[in-house]
Amino acid sequence: MSLVLYTYWRSSAAYRVRIALNLKGLPYEARPVHLLNEGGEHLKAAYRAVSPQAQLPTLLDGDHTIRQSMAILEYLDETRPAVPLMPGDALGRARVRELMQAVGTDIHPLGNLRVLRAIEAEFGADQSVKEAWSRRWIKQGFDGLEAVLAQGPAGRFSYGDTPTLADCCLVPQFYNAVRWGVDLTPHPTIRRVVEACQALEAFQKAAPEAQPDAG
Repeated sequence: MSLVLYTYWRSSAAYRVRIALNLKGLPYEARPVHLLNEGGEHLKAAYRAVSPQAQLPTLLDGDHTIRQSMAILEYLDETRPAVPLMPGDALGRARVRELMQAVGTDIHPLGNLRVLRAIEAEFGADQSVKEAWSRRWIKQGFDGLEAVLAQGPAGRFSYGDTPTLADCCLVPQFYNAVRWGVDLTPHPTIRRVVEACQALEAFQKAAPEAQPDAG
């Protein structure tokens, strides 16, 4: 087995990559890196030797190391094209990247662990404030994403009738929305797409609670 994924069960960035690996039917070795134990295993020297930014996920493909989930997703699609997760045309790929980045650059970074720790340490935010912060930015991001998805083109998934990398990004962010108690009533298109995704085994196997390090 040549693929190794450094992952954490509740990391939404790692969750994206697990979905893509499963959709492509690619076996991989999961190497959990606990983000909370002993102040965070990702901050220790052993993992920094793999990822100097101390972020998850990291993919090892033989002798090659690929970091950053978006780069990993596209790398997998380019090097293992048998089950494509990007459209074949430039306009379709641009659309999928637009949807990916709406999650990966606009929503997710504002609610990740290091941001929540920073507003707690530097501004005294307690758990209720951190939850409200997360809900605010997920809702704002989902409001815009809902409108974009509702405009079409219509399909079962985020783009078309087969899963794409856009769905790999959307489902983990939806998981976070549920976790933080976001009211998803105003987002029927997002809910419909996620329901279609979650019916597939590839998404079910990638879910946080299905991981060996969950808990």
